[in-house]
Amino acid sequence: MHRIATIVCRNADGRFLVHRRQDDDSRFPGQYNWMLGGAADVGESYEAAAARELSEELGVDATPRFVLKFLCAGAISPYWLGLHEVVITAPIRPNPQEVAWHAWVTKSELESLVPQQKFVPDAREAFHRYRPLGPADAP
Repeated sequence: MHRIATIVCRNADGRFLVHRRQDDDSRFPGQYNWMLGGAADVGESYEAAAARELSEELGVDATPRFVLKFLCAGAISPYWLGLHEVVITAPIRPNPQEVAWHAWVTKSELESLVPQQKFVPDAREAFHRYRPLGPADAP
């Protein structure tokens, strides 16, 4: 079973980053997500994978904080999902091969978007597990 490291990004105002995947992406093309991330390499910790993915997808060097891990049902197949969060204060440089569009949204806007928009199914599952915990350092 594989492992996926994800990152929830917030800005200094506490807004969440939401993005849309590229239309030609092999998995979930054109769908929305509130997490960034990808597979952890063999022997790589969730934390190291999350930091690597953050750099690759947003051009941000930071150390995401581990929040939770769970066995995600997965729309394709089950996997272990490690969810992290980070507050980003520097400008982001989204990788155009990964991110087609992005915006910073409030918590209430995110709660409205997740069920109404075309979100990656696994992102919905992660959101419902994260929501009761809430951001660790919300303003």
